[in-house]
Formats: sequence, C-alpha cells, structure tokens
Amino acid sequence: SQLPGWSTRPDGSIVIAMGNDDALGVYTCTPYNSYGTAGESRPTRVLLKDPPAFTVRPKEEYFQEVGRELVIPCAAHGDPPPTVTWLKVGSVGKSGAQVDGNSSLVFRPLVKEQHGVWECTATNQVASVSTATSVHVLGTSPHAVTNVSVLPLLLAANISWEPGFDGGYFQRFSVWYTPLVKHPPRAHHDWVSLSVPVGAQHLLVENLQPDMSYQFSVLAQNKLGSGPFSQIVTSVPRGFPVTTVPPEPPAMTMRVFLSPPQALTANETVRGVLLQWEPPAQFSVALSGYALELRQDKGGWEVLDRSIPSTKTQVLVPGLIKDAFYEFRLVAFAGSYISDPSNTVNVSTAGMEVYPSRTQLPELLPQPVLAGVIGGICFLSVAVIFSTMAACIMNRRRAARIQKRRQDPPLVFSP
Repeated sequence: SQLPGWSTRPDGSIVIAMGNDDALGVYTCTPYNSYGTAGESRPTRVLLKDPPAFTVRPKEEYFQEVGRELVIPCAAHGDPPPTVTWLKVGSVGKSGAQVDGNSSLVFRPLVKEQHGVWECTATNQVASVSTATSVHVLGTSPHAVTNVSVLPLLLAANISWEPGFDGGYFQRFSVWYTPLVKHPPRAHHDWVSLSVPVGAQHLLVENLQPDMSYQFSVLAQNKLGSGPFSQIVTSVPRGFPVTTVPPEPPAMTMRVFLSPPQALTANETVRGVLLQWEPPAQFSVALSGYALELRQDKGGWEVLDRSIPSTKTQVLVPGLIKDAFYEFRLVAFAGSYISDPSNTVNVSTAGMEVYPSRTQLPELLPQPVLAGVIGGICFLSVAVIFSTMAACIMNRRRAARIQKRRQDPPLVFSP
C-alpha cells in the first residue's frame, strides 16, 4: 500500500515526496507482465541523511588592525558530519590564513593582502551550504581602484573609477596620463598627474590631441603612502577619424627596442638590502630611468621608487619588516616606452637584524638632497650661536659703561 506523498512512475520508479521515518527500510522491485516475472531485484536500503546546517555563522564584517590576530568562527552539523572549508573570494594561490580545530578562520598576523570577502562552506554527501563575511584590514596604504573607464570627448576624456578600500584612513586620488606617440621635443618618459577634488570619483582631462592615443591610470594615496596604480586604460579623444584607416608610418620611423634590466640581485648589508642590476641589453633610444616595484608575502605589486636615474645600477632598500618575504623587480623607461619587468629576486628577512617598519615602505631620500638639508641645518645652527654670543658681548659692554658713569663724581660748574 502507498503512503501519502508516495507515487510510482510508468517506468516503475517510486517517488517519495518528503522523506521521513516511514521511508526507512529495504526495498526490492519485481517486474512482471502477462507471462509472469523473472524474479525480484537485489534489495536496496533507504537511509535518511541530513544536509549541513550552520550552528555558528560569522558576522557580516570584521575590522582589525594590520599585524594583529583575527579569529572568525564558523561551525556546522549534519549527517554525516560535514567538512568545513574557507576560501577567499577571487583569490589566486595561497592566502596565508589557517583553519583551527573548531573550523574557525585564523589570521596570525593579519596582513593587507587578506582584506576582502571570505566564504565558509560546509559540505557532506547530501549537500553544500555557504556563508560569507568581509574582512577589513586597517592601518595600511590604500587598495587599488577598480573598474577604471575612459569616455572619449572632443579634445578631452572623462575618467571614472570605483575606489578601493582606504586602509582605514582618508584617501585622495590622482589621475596619471601620457601619450603613446612621442613628439620630438619630448626627450624623456613623461606621465602627467592631475589631482582629483576631494570626494570625486571622476575627472575631466582636457587639452588632449585628437590624433593621438593616451594611456590613463588612477593612483590612491592616504597618510601611510600610495597604493598600487590601477590598470592602464588606452583611449583616443574624439576627433580622430576612427572610420578611416590611419596612414602607414613613414619609412623613416624608427622602431623602438627596449629590453628589461638584467641580472637583478639582492645582498644583505648592515644598512638594508642592496639591489644591483645591469642596464637593458637592447634599447634604441636613451634610457630615462628605472622604477622599482615590490610585493610582500605574495601580495600585489606596488611601486617603491619610480625616479631612479638611468645612470644608477644599484639602490639600497632600508626599513624592511622582520620575518617577512619580499619580491623585487625593475622596469626601465626610454622615451615614452616602458620595458617588461626584470627577473624577480626574493628577500627573506627571517633572522635579519632589521627594525619594524610601517606597511608602506618610506620613499628613499636622494643623497644630494639629504646632504643639502644637513648642511642647511648646520649653517643655521652656527649662525644662531654667533648671534647669541655677539648679543651677550654687547650687553656686557653696555652694562660696564652704565656702571662707570654711576661711579664717576658729578661735574660742578661755578659761575
């Protein structure tokens, strides 16, 4: 006899609309027709299992300072007991986080690259369920802006973007742009930067040439330093005859070759890590300089120094964080062209005698500027000392003259 909610299909299958204790047991199927039956099927057992259900869910958001510990709970039950896993949404590779025996996500310590959305998933043989939480890492430089778009206008372009997380501090933006075609008067790679008004998420760049392609990028900054540049977007202002095939370049146009810097090496010194390299093997125009990029613990690449002269083949990087893993690479500038990155060198500060530094490494102060600052301070100090001594001598002489006048007898005139 059938129970409520039970039914059979034309092919002989049995359908149980809602599983409960009535469905538990051993079942066999017996096919037959007008000639009889060949016997029943092998028995099959029906068991009731429970899909995973969360007993502890993480909060929607967590805010914590960089370098501290953060524990996010997540627990579930089911039959059979589910397996709980954590994954950062949109991440590639290892995240550096751990999961303890209670299925909680543990950051020890919390780093900038762990900022984002994390998903807790409970899985067993019946089903999988997920829940998500957002982790906000405070006390860092800003994150890169996203969704950069350029709207071509007449002799202008309107750049808009979506801000990244500000690192817990007020952030400002600047738009950087450069033409792709190098004019003869431009002797070096020249990116122009424009400050964005406070609170704005777009900027109109005017006075552009209609027959030239431009590259645009957006940079975010806060009190701790600069974040990484956004993706580069190329656009052509209106006025360029887009429906007409551009003319072939003249035969005298020179093709530019620019290979990356070579043989980048890193050596530990008492003052920091010394990076040394060799110039590019091939370049058809004069080098303008180098830019040094780094990333920490497999995070995103950030620009550490974008103004290294072309004559230098080494640079000192002080102030690294102890017990961290760094990667460095170089790019070369020549005219309006940027080379591919050099080879990457790895630096581990485990066991090194270094001092803690903030998340954003400080800009390196050029030695000539440092010498000028020290010289100016010394000159002012000497001038103040001499001025003080001169004032003291003049005061003593004045006091002596007044004392002598008081001691001399008054002059008496008789008629």
